[in-house]
Amino acid sequence: MDELKRTPLHDLHVELGAKMVPFAGYEMPVQYKLGVLKEHLHTRDKAGLFDVSHMGQVILSGADVESIALGLETLVPVNIAGLKEGRQRYGFFTNEDGGIEDDLMIANRGDHLFVVVNAACKTEDMARMRAGLEPKGIIAKLLGDRALLALQGPAAEEALAALNPAVREMRFMDVATVELCGAECWISRSGYTGEDGYEISVPEDKAEALARALLAHEDVEPIGLGARDSLRLEAGLCLYGHDIDSTTTPAEAALPWAIQKIRRTGGDRAGGFPGAEKILSELENGAPRARVGLRPEGRAPMREGVEIYADETGGTPIGHVTSGGFGPSVGAPVAMGYVGIDHAAPGTKLFGEVRGKRLAVEVAEMPFVTQTYKR
Repeated sequence: MDELKRTPLHDLHVELGAKMVPFAGYEMPVQYKLGVLKEHLHTRDKAGLFDVSHMGQVILSGADVESIALGLETLVPVNIAGLKEGRQRYGFFTNEDGGIEDDLMIANRGDHLFVVVNAACKTEDMARMRAGLEPKGIIAKLLGDRALLALQGPAAEEALAALNPAVREMRFMDVATVELCGAECWISRSGYTGEDGYEISVPEDKAEALARALLAHEDVEPIGLGARDSLRLEAGLCLYGHDIDSTTTPAEAALPWAIQKIRRTGGDRAGGFPGAEKILSELENGAPRARVGLRPEGRAPMREGVEIYADETGGTPIGHVTSGGFGPSVGAPVAMGYVGIDHAAPGTKLFGEVRGKRLAVEVAEMPFVTQTYKR
């Protein structure tokens, strides 16, 4: 793993006994001494600390924030100009075919926008933003001097408030600048687990001190990528490159909620983003397939790549699994994937082919666990 990048918390992960694996070009902790199952359950019950410093942190500046927002709206089908200062919104880059090139979080920090993109897409995303925004006088800068931590779970507020009680006042998708352990931190009340929690951008030279301070709280444990994946799956959240990619449209991916009315047909700023014709048409008329939750019968998980059939024998696949595994909080296998729209209704009985044998699976509502965001 010599050629892999390391986050500012690498030495701390090793000290804590993490098993390190390659992920998106980085050497990352997949689990610690607790193991994936206990890490998952601890996050649901108390609080888990995740290192997500591999993600791309981007500042968009060089113009007034409204101009920056309108410029970014030419790349994403989201109402950014209507995003108030101190608030954050989920969005995605799209291509001319209506596919999703990456998903991202966008925050209005008053005089600039702060954008967090996926680690594996950083290079392409920066090229996309520079090409689309620099002609408008907007500067896109990828930050290389900040770490990113996520504190997730029902005890997250108590643990973070012990360092600065101001975080108690934040609500889901709020963003704020807060001092923690002597460092200026950019905090959002959000995350990727379905639980209440925070994501914290911190100067890299202060990251280890902050992580140690949080881990000193009796309810906080370090959590690796393994539990991060099972937590987000139970929460029904997409993983880019698996559940969404450049071939999946927002309507197919069950993400119409992320496209506000003002950007849709009939809205004041309808269209104007890549793939608008197809995306807006599918929002109006429906898509040929849909991302759905799947509950396999029995105890055998159905993992990514499993083909889905309408019948127990014969026929051709009508869909496939994009993410799947055992849901520790659910106590049973859970999965998500794409099926033809005629088979997408909750309660529909289907079959997944696992090692040559078709096993029963039922289309289910997502999320599989109750989300506990503080609204």
